[in-house]
Amino acid sequence: MFTEVDILGVLISPFVVMMFAAWLVVTPITMATARVRLLGRMWHPGLFNLCLYVITLSLIVIHFGEHP
Repeated sequence: MFTEVDILGVLISPFVVMMFAAWLVVTPITMATARVRLLGRMWHPGLFNLCLYVITLSLIVIHFGEHP
């Protein structure tokens, strides 16, 4: 069961916190793939980044859904 997160008196949906955590995980990976020029070899780099974000977000939601 997901419960709201209290940040400075403002209740925030747990999904927003999970989205922020996924962004924190994906950003260094995206920067690393850009640094090694892996994104230039992909057909659609934006689509790759979106898929990476969705996969990461899904894993975070599944993890916290099973272990509250």
